Amino acid sequence: MLRYVTTNPGKVREAERYLSDGSVERLDFDYPEIQAPELGPIAARGAREAYRHAGEPVLVDDAGLFVEGLDGFPGPYSSYVEETLGIERVREVAADLDDRRAAFRCVLGYCDGDGFAASPDPVDRGDRDAAAAAGPGGEEAGPDEDGEADALPVKLFEGYAPGRIVAPRGEGGFGYDPIFEHDGETFAEMDTERKNAVSHRGRALEKFAEWYADR
Repeated sequence: MLRYVTTNPGKVREAERYLSDGSVERLDFDYPEIQAPELGPIAARGAREAYRHAGEPVLVDDAGLFVEGLDGFPGPYSSYVEETLGIERVREVAADLDDRRAAFRCVLGYCDGDGFAASPDPVDRGDRDAAAAAGPGGEEAGPDEDGEADALPVKLFEGYAPGRIVAPRGEGGFGYDPIFEHDGETFAEMDTERKNAVSHRGRALEKFAEWYADR
């Protein structure tokens, strides 16, 4: 059984569109998130922590809104910015930019305690990225709980949805969906099926499901 680490049942339903029925269940596990400028190290560390907790295959995701004219901000800090500043403030800042292009990005991290064969998709083989993100004075990456530095590799799958920041439109979705326009519609204007088909998470799940079928 694959455990999708999330508090959002909607993510599990989305995953079920790409995986066989009954093969994925939600795992409510509050792992500590590291601070890092990229999504990959955050998802990788979360997958390791979740696997150590569950003892069975786990899938973790980390996602964010990256605004081109703001050098990718809010990026990995999207949830914090939404909670503290709100999406309307992000939209106001972007409205003054010449370049309002943006993208939703999602990285899925999969860990089952085993290694992975070489493939085009990246594999994070240790916590070195997390240690680097800690900066000077932070703890260096050491061995995991079994004493082996590379014992818990994590396979990463990225999904990407391009668009631009616009005035809020639509009643659906959540988070930044009302201000993110893709192909003429905001995510908040799309029905669930349409959004899942083009979303960053859906595209990452599609890549994962194709790989996982042979795992």
